[in-house]
Formats: sequence, C-alpha cells, structure tokens
Amino acid sequence: MAETNWYVLRAVSGQEKKIKTYLENEVARQGLQDFVPQILLPSEKIYEMRNGKKVVREKSLFPGYIFVEADIKYGEVSHIITSMPGVIGFLSWNDGKTSKTPIPLRSSEVKRILGKLDEVATIEEVAVVAFSKGETIKVVDGPFSGFEGTIEEIFDDKKKLNVMVKIFGRNTPVELNYSQVEK
Repeated sequence: MAETNWYVLRAVSGQEKKIKTYLENEVARQGLQDFVPQILLPSEKIYEMRNGKKVVREKSLFPGYIFVEADIKYGEVSHIITSMPGVIGFLSWNDGKTSKTPIPLRSSEVKRILGKLDEVATIEEVAVVAFSKGETIKVVDGPFSGFEGTIEEIFDDKKKLNVMVKIFGRNTPVELNYSQVEK
C-alpha cells in the first residue's frame, strides 16, 4: 500500500480545472491510481442574478492551488505531476540543496479543508438581501416576471415569500422563491 500524504500544487490561476483533468487522465493512463488516489480542486457554487436570470457559477476557494493526495517518493510520480502543462510546482521549502522539498499538509489542515468542502456542499443558496413585510418588490423570474407586488409573508426556512401581485386589476397571492424577486 502506498504511503500517501496531501500536498499543495501551485498552478496557473484560472486553469485549475484543466490541469486537474490533465492530471487525472495521466494518472489513469500510467496506472498510478494507488499512488495518486485523489486530486481536489475546492470550489463553491455562487448564485447570481444576470439580466433577470439566476446564474450558477463555481468559484475556486483557493485560486492557483490544487490539492493532491500522493506518494511522491514512488518512482516518477513527483515528476509526472510537476511536468503537466500549467503546473508551477509543489508548495515547498528550500532545504539548502539544489532541489526543493515538497511540504505535506498536516492532518489538521487536511481535515479543515475537507470539512470546509463538506460544509460548502451542504449549504444551499443564501439570500443576500433581507426582505420585510409590506415591502414592494419586482418579480424577475417565472410566469409573473415583470409584475410588482407587496410582501405579505416571509418564510425564511423555505426561502420563500408570499407576495400580493396585482393581475388584471385584482390582487392575487403568489408564493415565490427569494431568487425570483428583487427589491
């Protein structure tokens, strides 16, 4: 069994996903899955409103860094990882010789990073804007898009609002998500 540690790999910022794919493909091609079991690119989903539409994008938690679980003492594993296009090298310290020694992450750091990833995965979209009863809002998504209404009830646990919208001269109660309205 390989003796693996977690290492931080420095990469060209903005190309982390491509480099991760290259690494995974090369490890599989060389049959080194036992020596490089995991390659992580910590990221979180960000929900934004653009042109009245809800857009989801992924934002890297550590831009320019990739986390690799590897046994870099085995054969050419270290060389294979560092020779990928876009890889700058391992996060390391200079030991006074010509080569730099990669620094493995402490287990507490790994647990904190992996815990943060689990936390990010379980968090649903968070409302950036707080709403209050009686406030006038505009519907930006769904069948009532373009209508204005007044907030009657707020359900923070469900991230929904009961809104009174005037349709054809009559007030109609409508239940909407936070993401479907704007102030």
